[in-house]
Amino acid sequence: MTQSFECPRDDAAPSTFSPARLLLREPPVGDRLLGRFGPFEARLAATRKEVRKAQRLRYRVFFEEGGARPDAASRLARRDLCAFDRVCEHLLVYDIEALNRFGRRKPRLAGAYRLLPQETARRHFGFYSQREFDLSPLLAGRPQTRFLELGRACVDARYRSKRVVEVLWRGLWAYVQREGVDALIGCASLPGLDADALALQLSFLSRCAGAGEEWTARPHAGRRIEMDRLPQGAPLDARRALAALPPLLKAYLRVGAKFGDGATADPQFGAIDVFTVMPTAEVAARYAAYFGAPMERPDGALA
Repeated sequence: MTQSFECPRDDAAPSTFSPARLLLREPPVGDRLLGRFGPFEARLAATRKEVRKAQRLRYRVFFEEGGARPDAASRLARRDLCAFDRVCEHLLVYDIEALNRFGRRKPRLAGAYRLLPQETARRHFGFYSQREFDLSPLLAGRPQTRFLELGRACVDARYRSKRVVEVLWRGLWAYVQREGVDALIGCASLPGLDADALALQLSFLSRCAGAGEEWTARPHAGRRIEMDRLPQGAPLDARRALAALPPLLKAYLRVGAKFGDGATADPQFGAIDVFTVMPTAEVAARYAAYFGAPMERPDGALA
């Protein structure tokens, strides 16, 4: 049976979801600041107002710029509405030196990431990626592993530079270290729904960066798209494949990401999704080498 992978709406049936009863965790100010890097500050959202800002940014990036299809509620609100937002942490990067139209300093949201800890997923409605991939074997086979799901990564068009992406990842790494996360998981997307047009990229991920049986996840029945799509015996041009990958997937590869067995189609976002896993013990050295020195730790920031 074909499954829908759109976010559950805020009016979803109580028997399946009860988002109205879920409250966004509001940590104290000192607990949400992850660090600073030049004019940018990485911190966790502490109020619903900040989450709404992230939703507006996601709407601009995914729907207005990226061509994804919003549902009626998201189109009306001009926000990427998703019930998962009520239980997730939201990692935000602000330009703290930005000026408003009157020339006064007013922090501006430059980028966002959505984080779903395994404990939270277990208490509520699972990981978002479980709508596309069967994670049961992976979770059951690694009961002592603490997973953190990443999703909804986006950067404002005015800030699409290497630095803002670095700050997002530095903030993420600070969170990972604080929370004792063992592995990062999520869905990474390649734009377009024509798998054959993406044969080079998908084949590269399958052949050169497969997760292996101990870390893999597979699409649900009826959703599988084969990843190794090049003709048998055809050479793989790894350099060309890398150049054709989206920036986020390239960043994942740089720190040692691995990819699941099989892809899925996401019609709402017009993309082919691949399951991504990054065991932190294996990526730590690459992470540190790629992102360099840690961010500044102001008074009250996390150790």
